[in-house]
Amino acid sequence: MAREIVLDTETTGFEPTQGHRLVEIACLEIDDFVPTGRSFHTYIDPCRDMPPDAERVHGLSSAFLRGKPRFEHPEVVDAFLEFVGDAPIVAHNAGFDRNFINHELGVVNRVELHESRWVDTLALARVRFPGMHNSLDALCKRFKISLSEREKHGALVDAKLLAAVYLELKGGRERRLELTTSVMATAVAAAASRGAYGERPRALAPRSTEAEREVHAEFIRKVVRSEDLWSRFPFP
Repeated sequence: MAREIVLDTETTGFEPTQGHRLVEIACLEIDDFVPTGRSFHTYIDPCRDMPPDAERVHGLSSAFLRGKPRFEHPEVVDAFLEFVGDAPIVAHNAGFDRNFINHELGVVNRVELHESRWVDTLALARVRFPGMHNSLDALCKRFKISLSEREKHGALVDAKLLAAVYLELKGGRERRLELTTSVMATAVAAAASRGAYGERPRALAPRSTEAEREVHAEFIRKVVRSEDLWSRFPFP
């Protein structure tokens, strides 16, 4: 089983070297492409103003974020690093999220998350759908993943959508079938080991009467004009 973390962030802008900061981080844990239900989510006080263009995208105002924990607080940086652990990190346009995460880690003298750990779903989508629009919204529509939960770009909602998109990019229905088949095979094996499929101690009694069977045989001969196959199997 492979543990991975699906991640999304919201920020005050596009470039951390120009003073822009993280304002929200959301992570979902998946194991062998199946969500485990474990998540990490936090808002962050960027200690700066929120540009109107950014607020229009995610709806997070300076007033809302004021007083939220800063990135360097243990409830943010320590909790985030503990949750992520050494798992690969899945993100859409991963370079954007990686730049912000690593910039914030650098500010507080923490080790950056190496590029080799990141899985970029945008790159995966461009290989599968070359020349097409491959934004998260476009992929959700292409894979018929509902966008009803999303009013604005929130990190937690987008991480959930991205997890569904990632499953599709890694095999989709075929992958779900493989998982279902595996689960069924495990259940059958477990049942067999308990002797659940041993011989029946006595045969079940027929549910039809002799008269009903004669009527059925007559119907087959005269109406269907075929052989009464059931007559090959004697009743007890």
